[in-house]
Amino acid sequence: MGLGTSNASAGTTEMTYLLPAPAGVIAFAPLMLAQNKGYYEDEGLKVNFVTVKGGADVGKQLGAGNAELGGALGDTPIILRQNDIPVKGVALLGGGALHQMMMRKDANVNAPADLKDKSITVMSYQDTSFYATLAVLAQAGLTRADADIQAAGPVGIWQLVASGKAQGMIGAPENGAMVEAEGIPMTWQSTGDYFPGMAQAVLASEEMIAKNPALVQKFVNATLKAFKEVRDNPAQAAKEYVSFMPSYKGREAFVEKVLTYYANNVYADQETVGRFDPQRVSSLQDFYLDQEIIRNRIDLNNLFTNEFVQNAGQ
Repeated sequence: MGLGTSNASAGTTEMTYLLPAPAGVIAFAPLMLAQNKGYYEDEGLKVNFVTVKGGADVGKQLGAGNAELGGALGDTPIILRQNDIPVKGVALLGGGALHQMMMRKDANVNAPADLKDKSITVMSYQDTSFYATLAVLAQAGLTRADADIQAAGPVGIWQLVASGKAQGMIGAPENGAMVEAEGIPMTWQSTGDYFPGMAQAVLASEEMIAKNPALVQKFVNATLKAFKEVRDNPAQAAKEYVSFMPSYKGREAFVEKVLTYYANNVYADQETVGRFDPQRVSSLQDFYLDQEIIRNRIDLNNLFTNEFVQNAGQ
């Protein structure tokens, strides 16, 4: 993969951004809009998107110096710092939790206590969707043993629910929309009501922040510009997104539904666009310690920085 920082043309810096899943996932719409509307180019960047195997892999690759920047959930540095992988968040794409509790209406789940003996899908047992599930269960005094939690992968997470083999899932909004597209009514609730989970974040290594803060700043500037467009006008963003992403042609209403949900439930509630809330990060770290997901408390200054967001000309 290798660090790609070079002068691609006069005044343009080429760089690699690692994605935790394929570029066509709707969750990455702000990045794809920034790319296709020329916002990165306007900042003097030529961004190459490369998909790796999940958010933890993004962080490990960044820590090893294999790319300039990457994307993962905002909690990823809490996990990776336990293994001395020196990455931190430089921008948080929303004040809400990415993961939603999306249940079939016929499962009659109205509160965490109703999850007892239910079958719930998550992406994997190493994914924050699983940790969020544990947090929701804990609200009702339940544990992992009280429900059938299935690690189903990116397709199975929604297909098992659509087929009735699971009553619901905890995952990204597009997964619930996929089930509803099959004609199955769903109930939706943010896991943020029970768990200080986080949205997607832009991550960088300590070394990149120290050695090339200008590149980080340019990427954050362009990304937040597109992010605000999606948050403020998801219907327009959906039209533009579909024009750049031919795999969604004819599914404009589906994309608009998903982006509108993101805008209202994930992207909202930030005093300053892109800013990490120290209290939320601290509360999440407390939960991970309590659940023995992590061993040690990490200094918040090693998990994120708001310096680039504050300088993003808002």
